[in-house]
Amino acid sequence: MKKLAVLGSTGSIGTQTLEIVRANPDDFKVTALSANKSVDLLLEQAKEFRPDIVCIYDEKKALENECRFKGISRVVCGMDGLLECAADNDADMVVCALVGMIGVRPVIEAIKAGKNIALANKESLVTAGHIIIPLAKEKNVSILPVDSEHSAIFQSLNGEKRSQVSKLILTASGGPFRGKKRAELQNIKVEDALKHPNWSMGKKITIDSATMVNKGLEILEAAWLFNIDIDDIQVVVQPQSVIHSMVEYVDGAVIAQLGTPDMKLPIQYAMYYPDRVFLAGERLDFYKLGHIEFEKPDTDTFEGISLAVSAGKIGGSMPTVYNAANEYAVARFLNHKSGFLDITETIKDAMSSHKVIDNPDVDTIISVEQEIYERIG
Repeated sequence: MKKLAVLGSTGSIGTQTLEIVRANPDDFKVTALSANKSVDLLLEQAKEFRPDIVCIYDEKKALENECRFKGISRVVCGMDGLLECAADNDADMVVCALVGMIGVRPVIEAIKAGKNIALANKESLVTAGHIIIPLAKEKNVSILPVDSEHSAIFQSLNGEKRSQVSKLILTASGGPFRGKKRAELQNIKVEDALKHPNWSMGKKITIDSATMVNKGLEILEAAWLFNIDIDDIQVVVQPQSVIHSMVEYVDGAVIAQLGTPDMKLPIQYAMYYPDRVFLAGERLDFYKLGHIEFEKPDTDTFEGISLAVSAGKIGGSMPTVYNAANEYAVARFLNHKSGFLDITETIKDAMSSHKVIDNPDVDTIISVEQEIYERIG
């Protein structure tokens, strides 16, 4: 039986992780759960899965609700609480489904504690990959990608020599505004941006998909995960979201992972790796599918990709600036305080005014994040 600490258990990835646990009660035991403010759902999860410890990140809510968890789970709070959950002695694997840079310290803490990581928090590698990847090697810890694209690449690399990889091909749906030009995006409403054509995801990642910043973040994450140069990562728009990503080898062969757009597959693959087990759900029907389309991404309209490539090539603290400015700008857009196109403009302005810090440590990364928030706030 594998013991899991699930960080971000009330979000999209977290709840789907627990659905897999629910379907396979003999294979998994939940030892820790965490949420930011969704206390009612966290309490339901705690009653069902009986973890030893739960973290309510919001300290005020933790104090107000601690009594509700009495006799069920011990309550901790804040970053210290998250770190305690991440390093939980009983856990074999930490599923990091936290959204944003809040995931950096818990991922590092879990690796230090020798826990394998099922990683859905791409921001950790985007901002601190130069710390996390060497540390994982030192501690002999596996980082198993949960993002559908990185899971697809991971699966397509199985049994092959990494030295014979020519390039990685990340697929993108194109989001809800595929084919539109900048002039058509001037008055986009939040409700429109949240209507992803294929995937059901959290609000922040859905907006990132609409701006294609998500694909930029995935480029930066893939470079660290698979030890490959950014110039050897290509993005292809594949509107049906059937091909989740591909690997091209030096002989010209391309190996792809296909399936329905269902996040449970990459989550479960990471949880059971290297085994595969039955997963209920719709199967890919090629007769119904009929055809698969491919397009070149419009990086003039959707600048998230080109800005990410620039940040990755500059390196140092610049990927943190890219990520932090995006997090801030997306939050403003979701709160109806700025426009859709302001998101990438905010990133661009933050990057242009930042003085790069080489090889930043964790404290510097967090400090840069705060400086960006203060500068653009």
